[in-house]
Amino acid sequence: MTVPPRTFVIGDIHGCAATLRQLVDALLLPAPGDRIYLLGDLIDRGPDSKGVLDFIFELRERGLSVSSIRGNHEEMCLQAGDDHQFLELWAANGGLATLESFQADGPGDIPHLYRAFLGSLPLYILLEDFVIVHAGLNFDTPDPFSDTSAMLWTRSPFVDRYRIGGRRLICGHTPVPRTQLEASLSSDKILLDNGCVFGGGPEMGSLAALELGSMTTCYQENIDC
Repeated sequence: MTVPPRTFVIGDIHGCAATLRQLVDALLLPAPGDRIYLLGDLIDRGPDSKGVLDFIFELRERGLSVSSIRGNHEEMCLQAGDDHQFLELWAANGGLATLESFQADGPGDIPHLYRAFLGSLPLYILLEDFVIVHAGLNFDTPDPFSDTSAMLWTRSPFVDRYRIGGRRLICGHTPVPRTQLEASLSSDKILLDNGCVFGGGPEMGSLAALELGSMTTCYQENIDC
């Protein structure tokens, strides 16, 4: 019997490359035809941001469909090369761990391949029933997709599905305990950041994945930190 393709969405990874690899290769076991979407914040805080990006490249080389949106941490990294204020903000929010993983002295020392990849990430992806976006959307504006800052930074829980084609949001950005994450699966704003990089006991500290066809979750406890 042919198994229909699956679609996975994975929450904020934050440099936890070993955890991501364990989640994908030991638990999700994606097959050709499956799709994987990442909610941004691939880098910073955790020990191996370079390893996270390398694993994404590896999965693509295996022929798997892997897409990511841009998170506020990718945005800070990209801006840090040209703006001293952003450099300080990025450094204060885990950017130094990213530099260490690349053995780089500054953001400009990160190899072009990786910076180009981060710069290519879209702010959102539209699926038939969902909008995949890092933080959320600003529904106080005439066009919710016009406020790029909100897509990266907002923590507003409000969603007006009528204005986004009846879709629901799938977001990371705000770490939530597992109970809250599970409860959000039936809401208009699904929250998939279980605070993998932060730890904090059985309710926090795992990398979460959601399979959209079955709306089932899978958790891999942090094995990096």
